[in-house]
Amino acid sequence: MGLQQEGLDATTRRHMLDEFEYDLDRGELYNSQWFSPGGREKYPDLCRTALESGTDETLASSLGAPGTFVLAYEKKKPKGGTTMASVPHTAPVTFAEGEFNRFYLRGLCARIVTEGGGEVEIYRARHSANARSASEALIGSKIDAAALLADLRANVGVETALGLPPGPNSGLSGRRVAP
Repeated sequence: MGLQQEGLDATTRRHMLDEFEYDLDRGELYNSQWFSPGGREKYPDLCRTALESGTDETLASSLGAPGTFVLAYEKKKPKGGTTMASVPHTAPVTFAEGEFNRFYLRGLCARIVTEGGGEVEIYRARHSANARSASEALIGSKIDAAALLADLRANVGVETALGLPPGPNSGLSGRRVAP
């Protein structure tokens, strides 16, 4: 089950697309370490399509097409040398959820900023049977939208200073705090 993002409407999607273009123009669009060369090439179009009219689930479905991700990668052994390891079968879903959510949060924050500012409240956007205590502790906290937007722009594809999103598979997202 995908994320249930509150406030995902046409206006927020326009801001999401602006944020996508911001990364693309700067050559900073985050790519999965496990994309195949073909996957790396087609990802921008797949992402744009999902941001225009899809969800994290439709992006995951597109990314799950054969040939988008490699099947195995070279991994370093603890005592030296390398071995081949399988790419997790969940890689397309994990990547799609994380990146769609980041663009949603960036779009939401950009919208809030352009409409006069305000805060984003962290909430659970997807049920988690085994929620991490660190994720649960974030629910209900509020973050200034401008600060979160700056943080998400500066930390593309990596952990953010403000902790949202709090890592892969957290199921957390943000919603606009009513004025």
